[in-house]
Formats: sequence, structure tokens, C-alpha cells
Amino acid sequence: MSTHNQRIAQMTFASVYPMYVAKVEKKGRTKKELHQVIEWLTGFDNKKLQELIKANVTFEIFFRQASLNPNAHLITGVICGYRVEEIKDPLTQQVRYLDKLVDELAKGRKIEKILRGS
Repeated sequence: MSTHNQRIAQMTFASVYPMYVAKVEKKGRTKKELHQVIEWLTGFDNKKLQELIKANVTFEIFFRQASLNPNAHLITGVICGYRVEEIKDPLTQQVRYLDKLVDELAKGRKIEKILRGS
């Protein structure tokens, strides 16, 4: 595993979550919409999300416990300079999927489009 992928795996979801909230709220979206997007990708409801934040889990544990949406592979495009559909490391790809969904939400994309025809 590359150091980049290891760094991502060891980052805690709780450390990134406030940035997701700030990013979407700054653009006029809501925490409720953010949670809807996270739940679509991971299967985590609000209660489970709060537990994971409180437990300070790493992204590795976060995605190990997730039930990834079967349509997650439909998330494509560039995030942080990487084309998400071409990322080889499964965990890094899942984290970038989440980043991409948060980005789309912040950019004003309609929830129905973000949720990839679920």
C-alpha cells in the first residue's frame, strides 16, 4: 500500500466530517442533505454516523463497516486531481467517492442526480 493510501486509511472520519459540513453549508446546502448523501453511499443512518464520529474511527474502519451502494461505481469524474473511476486502491476510491458526492452537493447539483438514480 502506498503512503498516500495509508495516510487516507488512517485519517479519521470525525476529522474530515466538520469540513464536509462547512463546505456544503457555505454553499447553502444542509447537514440533512449531507447525511442523505452519506447514507446513500454507506448505508449509515444518522444514529450510526454519530456513533462512528464519537468512536473516532479511521476511514479504513468506516468503510469496512459500510454497505457500499451498488451504484457507487456510477460516481465518476475528477476529485483532488484523481479520476475516481481509475483509482486502484479500493479504500482510497471509496473515500474519493464520498469526497466527490460532497463536492457535487456543494456545487448545487440536484440530490436526485447525486444519488445516481437510486
